Amino acid sequence: MTTPPPPSTATTSTKRERRKEARPGELLEAALDLFVEKGFAATRVDEVAARAGVSKGTLFLYFPSKEELFKAVVRENIAGRFAEWNNELESFVGTTSELLRYCYQVWWERIGATKASGITKLMLSEAQNFPEIAQFYQQEVILPGQALVRRILERGIARGEFRPVNLDYAVYLVLAPMIFLTLWKHSLGACVPDSMEMTPEQYIETQADNILHGLCVRPEASADTSASHDPSAGTQPSTSSLPPSSKRSRTS
Repeated sequence: MTTPPPPSTATTSTKRERRKEARPGELLEAALDLFVEKGFAATRVDEVAARAGVSKGTLFLYFPSKEELFKAVVRENIAGRFAEWNNELESFVGTTSELLRYCYQVWWERIGATKASGITKLMLSEAQNFPEIAQFYQQEVILPGQALVRRILERGIARGEFRPVNLDYAVYLVLAPMIFLTLWKHSLGACVPDSMEMTPEQYIETQADNILHGLCVRPEASADTSASHDPSAGTQPSTSSLPPSSKRSRTS
């Protein structure tokens, strides 16, 4: 029986380099798991390192503190996607109603259905105890998210598809279903899966229908309004609006 030759120094070095390059991603994945499972305060960096299979010292080579580790997790999973989403908005060729439905679908596939959706619940639960990460989340997730939704609504209004609304508040009309779904998924939905017989995709579709019903301009309503103010329509009232005596005099 022959003994296989030891791996060459070059092969060992290549594997080591590949492992080193993969470590930040492995650490971020382990951190996301633990932050969502335990929250920010209860997660310890040595737990993250252990789950990623490295030492705590190795973790600190990449991320100098737990706060910086959390920020990197948010950028990797949420904040870093806004450039991509804004580009998709710019290139979208359908109606704004179709765009809004598409955005809900994309949000669910890329965020809502993933572990990253648990970050929303974490922030709502712990933001007041960690002002630094709350400010970071405001700047890199909340404000860009609101700006993106606002652009969608502005597009619909500019194209005559949506009626004019107060955009400062209408953005929350669009965001609220997302927030509810993440809270449900990572609270009661996680502990009691059958607590609500709800399919997320159908829930999103229903919410989109309701929102668009309120936002979309109704052609028949616009036509009725125009006719009621059209001078060419004349000022002669219909006989149905006249008192009975007037009706008799007109028909006698």
